[in-house]
Amino acid sequence: MKKLNILFIIGLLAFILAACGSEEGSDSSDSGEKDSGDNEGFKLVEDGKLTFAASGEFKPFSFMKDGKMVGYDIAVGEAIAEKLGLEPVQQKAKFAGIVTGVKQGRYDVAVASHTITEDRLKEVDFSEPYYYSGPVIYTRPDSDIKSAEDLKGKEISVSRGSTYVDIAKEYTENIPQVDSDVVALQSLAKGHHDAVITDKITGETAIENGLKIESRGQLGVSEQAVAVAKDNDKLQKAVNEALQELKESGKLKELAMEWVGVDITKEPKEIK
Repeated sequence: MKKLNILFIIGLLAFILAACGSEEGSDSSDSGEKDSGDNEGFKLVEDGKLTFAASGEFKPFSFMKDGKMVGYDIAVGEAIAEKLGLEPVQQKAKFAGIVTGVKQGRYDVAVASHTITEDRLKEVDFSEPYYYSGPVIYTRPDSDIKSAEDLKGKEISVSRGSTYVDIAKEYTENIPQVDSDVVALQSLAKGHHDAVITDKITGETAIENGLKIESRGQLGVSEQAVAVAKDNDKLQKAVNEALQELKESGKLKELAMEWVGVDITKEPKEIK
């Protein structure tokens, strides 16, 4: 009988020690960086990876170098993936089809300088803005277009699928659409079209690279954000948290300064 009691006590102690060890192991796993368990609930193209789309034709935000995309958008996409504990996978796509690709699940997100608009919000959800910009009128130096009022009836070229299409429609029906803003500006400099409406940073970068074009006024302020599928709420929330951390740490500003040369991460108080 005594032997049975002793064996029972030994067994009970072994059980208690095992339970304590299990709790300690559980506590230790809760510390540190996000692991794959934190990503449960995300709807991803491929487990453990964040597949993000960009055009690769929108310097300095996304452009090709040594066979892959680089630029501000790409750097932001990679930084978000790192915050989420996921491997970044970039996908180059035509700008006009990227939102549809996110909606249909071909890409987890789009980090492609998409302006938040009512029409796009019918198709996808957006994160908080990761930069601010605005549409600007560009012409050749010898153009008689001096302001927005002079755009009436003119030929205005824009990037296909961009918000600039609707802006151009306010002034004219003659709107050639091309594959990228850079292509439109290059064509303008060669003597085609009367004007181009595009992002200020893209236009200024083109001027720095030698294109003979000039700015004739800014038409507003826009918010650029990450596009996420509407049924991927947990991923959208995680992207917002990642962006907030990048803003608070100063990393987002650092990336903007590296690739764009100015801090575009703060909402402008007024149009300049």
